[in-house]
Amino acid sequence: MTSDSRRYLDPKVLDRIEGLELKARLVVEGWISGLHRSPFRGSSVEFAEHREYVPGDDIRFVDWKVFGRSDRLYIKRYEEETNLEAALVVDVSASMTYQGDHVGHSKLEYARWAAAALAYLITQQQDTVSLCLFDDQVRRVLPAGSNPVHLRTIMAALDQAQPTGATGVRRALREVGESLRHRGLVLLFSDLLDDVHAISAGLKEIRHRGHEMVLFHVLDPDETRFPFERLTRFQGLEEGLEVVADPEALQRAYLDEVEAFTRQIRRACHANRIDYVPLETSENLGTTLSAYLARREARRRG
Repeated sequence: MTSDSRRYLDPKVLDRIEGLELKARLVVEGWISGLHRSPFRGSSVEFAEHREYVPGDDIRFVDWKVFGRSDRLYIKRYEEETNLEAALVVDVSASMTYQGDHVGHSKLEYARWAAAALAYLITQQQDTVSLCLFDDQVRRVLPAGSNPVHLRTIMAALDQAQPTGATGVRRALREVGESLRHRGLVLLFSDLLDDVHAISAGLKEIRHRGHEMVLFHVLDPDETRFPFERLTRFQGLEEGLEVVADPEALQRAYLDEVEAFTRQIRRACHANRIDYVPLETSENLGTTLSAYLARREARRRG
């Protein structure tokens, strides 16, 4: 693995996640493999069709209800379980380059770390993972794979992504949803600086296709707290607009808008049974991901 790729796999981050036994029992029975049709690999659990019994068939699979109605022996056939296919969908629009004065990395860097850590952990379970980089268009797609060479390719693509353009969540989700061959897991990393109705429509389309989804909302503390005090020049990273304003006059209205927007996103996630995970770039990524995985595991067990 190259040094550029390795820097996205902070050992402290992986240690915190692996502390939940993510690479052992927690993964096999919990967060990732819990999305399979069976909690254990190799179990054939999805009914496909009946066929007539022939000598030598395992009588455990005889459908006795059908026998009771027809007095004929039929075997229940099942589709063999397939491994999980996960899709990383990473926003590389211009707004993701924002980095506040009190944080040592941009939103895009933070999203890269999160996506890289989860790609690493998913491939450790021999599940497959694909990558989609997008702004207002889909910029790059890597098909699903699970071997170390594929993982290195994903790391390199994350590292080489050049931020540009506006944010177009719905188009990216539509393409990803159409590309997944089986029921999959979509992991979206974005600041969501897009039309809320378009985002909601994209989330609905993913769930309509039967895919599981987790939305990681990546924001800088400046965006959630608006800590500015002196006369400040604000520049739109995607639209190029600039305005000089007194932050104190804007703070309350801005924070109200952010709260209302976040509330709409949360509501759309809840309506579509999508996990919403806020990622603030000042927070320890290992702690944040570990807390989310622990909550999900507790919910599964409960």
